Amino acid sequence: MANNQIDMHKVKKIFKFYSQGISKRQISVQLGLSRNTVSKYITFFKVYKLTSYEVSALSIEELHKLFISKTKVKSEQLKNLEQYFPYFDKEIKKTGVTQYLLWEEYKQKHPNGYMFSQFRHWYLDWRKEVSPVMHFNHKAGDKLFIDFCGKKLTIVDEHTGELQDLEVFVCVLGASQYTYVEACESQKKKILYVV
Repeated sequence: MANNQIDMHKVKKIFKFYSQGISKRQISVQLGLSRNTVSKYITFFKVYKLTSYEVSALSIEELHKLFISKTKVKSEQLKNLEQYFPYFDKEIKKTGVTQYLLWEEYKQKHPNGYMFSQFRHWYLDWRKEVSPVMHFNHKAGDKLFIDFCGKKLTIVDEHTGELQDLEVFVCVLGASQYTYVEACESQKKKILYVV
């Protein structure tokens, strides 16, 4: 099936046009879709032996559920991996925990399991379903996000060899994502006295 599912109204039109004898090429031009996408949806309907009447009788929600239930057949290996995802979701919030560390932990328990790229793909796919993210559009110059990092930066004083902890100040422009980072001794505001 297509990677990004198209609007269900278009899916209905694909099948309606196809059942009227319109070619896949003409359907793709008329609906603004690739011929490949049109072919995949037509094949889906053929595999499940759905008639033109059945497809037209389905509501948009029913049609959407049909694609979700039919396209996501999961292997045992994937089901096994998915049982770890709630635990991984808690762990990833801890300082210093990365997806790679979680994958290594998974790989120790399942040596024949997924490699890192597939592990990451399925984990991110699961996270999209469980905790969707809202996208914000910002006007240029409208917002500036500022904060200090939670973890301090440690440097070595080149003259004394002493370790020194520094606070890390970060600010990001909302629209452009331009970032400014500065290390400073403390989060306290410097007061300048003018005489």
